[in-house]
Amino acid sequence: MKSLVISLKIFLFLTVLTGIIYPLFITGIVQLAFPAKANGSLIIKDNKPIGSELIGQQNDSSVYFSSRPSAISYNPLPSGGSNYGLTNDTLRKIISKHMRQFIEFNQLDSLTEIPSEMVFASASGLDPDISPKAALLQVDRVSKARHFNNTQKQKLIQCIKDLTKTPQFLCLGNERVNVLLLNIETDNIK
Repeated sequence: MKSLVISLKIFLFLTVLTGIIYPLFITGIVQLAFPAKANGSLIIKDNKPIGSELIGQQNDSSVYFSSRPSAISYNPLPSGGSNYGLTNDTLRKIISKHMRQFIEFNQLDSLTEIPSEMVFASASGLDPDISPKAALLQVDRVSKARHFNNTQKQKLIQCIKDLTKTPQFLCLGNERVNVLLLNIETDNIK
């Protein structure tokens, strides 16, 4: 009986230490050191959250840049990809459909080389970034939809260049542009 009481005391102590005290301590440190990241990297506009820098959003409007396709319709709860293999006929049909949609939506020549991220969904289904090339292929469509003149179109191209992030540690990943940040900057072009 005595060993059972000791075991329960140790269990209770460790539960409080590792289940309450440690998580609160780490949460406090992270909130002090990285408050934006600790709170989901939310972007606030007019005192309302409009999105997160970390999660892609679906956008079908011609006045905004499009994100890469998502196998889960950008729903963060079941995060994941389709898991179709490269030889799967369904994947081929999906890729063909995405390619056709991107070409038609952006009024591109059928021989235009489409960046892979605009036809393949990401593994998480939530990737917020596209390549600078994919963004540049959408400039004409966005400019026409917003009735931009040449100066505004050049500002839009400059926004893409300014928002382009280099590979992490200069070797991990590719150059990328966050679509949500790009669309916010596009709204600011007068």
